[in-house]
Amino acid sequence: MKFLLANGAPESYFQEYLSMDMSPHHIHKTKAEHKYAVLLLASGISRALAENSELVPITLSQRLNKLILRSKKELR
Repeated sequence: MKFLLANGAPESYFQEYLSMDMSPHHIHKTKAEHKYAVLLLASGISRALAENSELVPITLSQRLNKLILRSKKELR
C-alpha cells in the first residue's frame, strides 16, 4: 500500500482501511475485524493495479467488494 501511495495511487482507495487503524500485530482485534481489514486492503491494491496495469482485471476489485459487504455483516 505504501508503495502504491508513493507512486500516485489515490489515498481514497485505502481510506476505509486506514480509518480502521489496524495492522497485523493488533492481537486484541477479532478475527472478523482482521478479515475485513485484509479484504479492504486487497480491494484497494487490486483497484490501483487494475487501473494502472493490464495484469489485474478490474473485476477482481469488484468481487472483493462483494466479499467486503459480506464480511461487514459479520462485524455487527
